[in-house]
Amino acid sequence: MSTETGPAIDAEPRSHTIVPGPKGLPFLGSMPQFAKDPLAFFERLRDHGDMVGWRFGANPCVYIADPDCIGELLTETERTFDQPALGIAFRTVMGNGVVVARGTDWRRKRSLVQPSVRPKQVRSYAATMAGSTVELADTWSDGRRVDVKREMAALTQRIAVRTIFGVDTPADTEAMGRAMDVAQQEIGKEFAGIGALLPDWVPTPGRARIRRAAAVIDAEVARVVARHRDGGDERPDLLSRLLTAIDETGAHLTDREIRDETVTLYIGGHETTSSTLVWAWYLLSRNPRARAALAEELDRVLGDREPGFDDYARLTYTQSVVKETLRLYPTIWLVTGVAKEGARIGGVPMPQGTRVWSSQWVTHRDARWFPEPEEFRPERWDPEEGDDIAEYAWFPFGGGPRVCLGTRFAMVEAVLILAVLARRFELDVDPGAIGPVPSLTLQPDREVLATLRAR
Repeated sequence: MSTETGPAIDAEPRSHTIVPGPKGLPFLGSMPQFAKDPLAFFERLRDHGDMVGWRFGANPCVYIADPDCIGELLTETERTFDQPALGIAFRTVMGNGVVVARGTDWRRKRSLVQPSVRPKQVRSYAATMAGSTVELADTWSDGRRVDVKREMAALTQRIAVRTIFGVDTPADTEAMGRAMDVAQQEIGKEFAGIGALLPDWVPTPGRARIRRAAAVIDAEVARVVARHRDGGDERPDLLSRLLTAIDETGAHLTDREIRDETVTLYIGGHETTSSTLVWAWYLLSRNPRARAALAEELDRVLGDREPGFDDYARLTYTQSVVKETLRLYPTIWLVTGVAKEGARIGGVPMPQGTRVWSSQWVTHRDARWFPEPEEFRPERWDPEEGDDIAEYAWFPFGGGPRVCLGTRFAMVEAVLILAVLARRFELDVDPGAIGPVPSLTLQPDREVLATLRAR
């Protein structure tokens, strides 16, 4: 449930080389190769070693693949590394929320948002997660054909609207959902597109679409906020908690800050979980042994009842399925930070302004940290008999001070959704390989169609 990472461009180009790596093209550096296929590009960089120099446009960059170095980057964020300046599409939608804010502003906002997603609060959202999934399961039937991407997106969108905004009418869900879909698509296009080099004032069709979507989002959030304030009663949703949050000075979040934080939570909670679930169904369909082990746990722990929050800790194999899915298909597929004065990685000085990158896609599939890295083996996450996994060899939610605030929310949501649906159905995803498309999150490159089989 994180959107705190992504490529961006420094305004002032630099030309020095820090560590060896591909030379790239004049002015563009390795940007064309990155834009064409970012995942393959980072895999090729890894072939050069665990620390590789390259250029994104004229900006000097360093790619790191070793978990110790990744841990340094993540834990030193805010002290010796800055969040990058993100593109106009991202900023138009996300505003200056906790994902984007820096320094004192970031610390204040994180302190106000964090209580809304602590374990105690996630417990209160679990009934909505499971109940919404039961509603979906009740519409499924044996032999029915489903579009897995569409079904999971609609489900997580419904859960996000209910838990974050506390609204539940089709009009509320559809208006916000359509605008958010456009916003996420345009942000994803900007991540890898050379159009990110254009100054903010240059008009493009994509920028026009993002402005229209943001206007709808602004209006919908303002309407829901007004409804909450007029109601006067206490509600259990995230928005209500943000409205009553007070910082150390006694100040509340402003209306604009409320808007930015709720949008951030919505995109993180909807997009990342939806993508994870699609990949989980795909992997389970192609691994009968893992699917059988999942069914055995669900039958043993749940029997004929639906899961609740207290079952989360007992569903250890289901958790392992989610973790292994996030290893092979991490929804957030790269992290990056900008070196401040005095920054170092692995003992190597990083000149101020240097962009340091790492990719979950590559490190999660490194045989040094994960034996048989291409195999889907949830058992590797068994706390007693699983693999000895190095810290920061697996970092789907980032890490350090800017670790995704919604990590617990996302894990509980994914586990409960899988538990409800896999207890009743197996999904036989159509044959054929499905590849990843690195957008805002890691998305399948085609429709994911499946036949439902009642258990």
